[in-house]
Amino acid sequence: MTASKKVSLGNKIAYGFGSVAFGVKNNGFDYFFLIFYSQVMGVSAYLVSLALLIALVFDALSDPLIGYVSDNTRSRWGRRHPYMYAAAIPVACGYFFVWNPPASLSGDELFPYIVGIAIFVRTLITLYEIPSSALVAEITDDYDERTSMLSFRYFFGWSGGTLMATFATMFLLVPTADISNGMFNVEGHGQVGLVAAWVIFLAIMASALGTHRLIPNLKSPPPKRNLSLKRIYQEIFETLATRSFLALFLAALFGAVGSGVAATLSYYIYTFLWEFSTQQIGFISISVVISAMLGFMLSPFISKRLGKKKGAIFIGFLAFTVNPAPIVLRMMGFMPENGDPMLFPIILAIIVVDVALIITYQTLSSSMIADLVEEAEVKTQRRSEGVFFASVTFVRKVTQGLGAAFAGVILTVSQFPVGAAPGDIPDSVMSDFVWIYVPTVFIVWMLMIACISMYSVDRSKHEANLAALGRQS
Repeated sequence: MTASKKVSLGNKIAYGFGSVAFGVKNNGFDYFFLIFYSQVMGVSAYLVSLALLIALVFDALSDPLIGYVSDNTRSRWGRRHPYMYAAAIPVACGYFFVWNPPASLSGDELFPYIVGIAIFVRTLITLYEIPSSALVAEITDDYDERTSMLSFRYFFGWSGGTLMATFATMFLLVPTADISNGMFNVEGHGQVGLVAAWVIFLAIMASALGTHRLIPNLKSPPPKRNLSLKRIYQEIFETLATRSFLALFLAALFGAVGSGVAATLSYYIYTFLWEFSTQQIGFISISVVISAMLGFMLSPFISKRLGKKKGAIFIGFLAFTVNPAPIVLRMMGFMPENGDPMLFPIILAIIVVDVALIITYQTLSSSMIADLVEEAEVKTQRRSEGVFFASVTFVRKVTQGLGAAFAGVILTVSQFPVGAAPGDIPDSVMSDFVWIYVPTVFIVWMLMIACISMYSVDRSKHEANLAALGRQS
């Protein structure tokens, strides 16, 4: 079967909408997990980071295995959809319990619980996200159409997570008679878990049902063969052992660490550096929908004009220099003081532009992963969409794992106090925090740009791979 050049708008929406589930989960783990368990529940920051790091080790083993099993599944519902349906209820229930920990545990006693629930939720979201995201490389072979499809996925993923966070900060994480800052509202976090669980379930089911009719036209699994666990990992390594994949994987790894640190500590920066209210943070959250729309329009344009590699390098460099700029300017005395009416609009405008650039970069880099499927197929004669997109899912979860770990180290080294209120942080502590944070994120992002420059599958090479396989986009 030759994948059609153009994909209908309905199919793009159905494919993209499923990313709302991953976006809601990712947003919660990125922005709320560390501050909830360390500042609200009283768990040491390094233990929260360690829990996510332990879960990351499980991801490193399970993610490629799930991708491989998905590639080789034979069922009347195809290779991908059985896992999409199977994950819906368990991952939604697991996410509810992330924000509703046992009342009998407190402080560092929660550490084993955090480890267990993080592994459970991250593994179950993988069971859905890898098969779901891998569909793009089956639905179309076209170089630019893949970028278009993934722009829908990233738009819905970012918008879904953002709208959930906005709803949480503006309507659930609100001050009470006893709590002046809504971020410390334990009952509110529990309500967030309930609403988010339903959103995750509905997004998964809507996408699975919406793409179900495409099953007869998707790629077939390879012939049946006897496989041992050793042979499975040998084939995974054989599939991924290319310079271009290594370039993308390392670039994504460094990018995820930098983005993870920035995301995990963003609420610290909003709350303690800029001293924004939860309502202002809510406006920042909702502004990401504007950024997602800009990224949605920019990604296909950049792909066609510059190509994916050059576009990713150009956009990535812009995005990851804009991000720390206002913080550096604050420390140099060039930003308005906290409470100045100009401060919030300036920061908001910078965030809108920066996040749009980050979304564009992520869309282009994921589309580059999709183009490796045919290059690997030429070499191995196997379709391995699941294996490749397992690497994307794994790296996106590194955002919480290594990113949160680095964030915990930064908080620990700068001696950031647990349970402190805005305005109570000593200037020396805030200065140490900032001057550790900024160089950390900037260095790993520049390493990301250096790695992605080694990627080699451009438009012409992709067309050559399709020709070698007897297909034309």
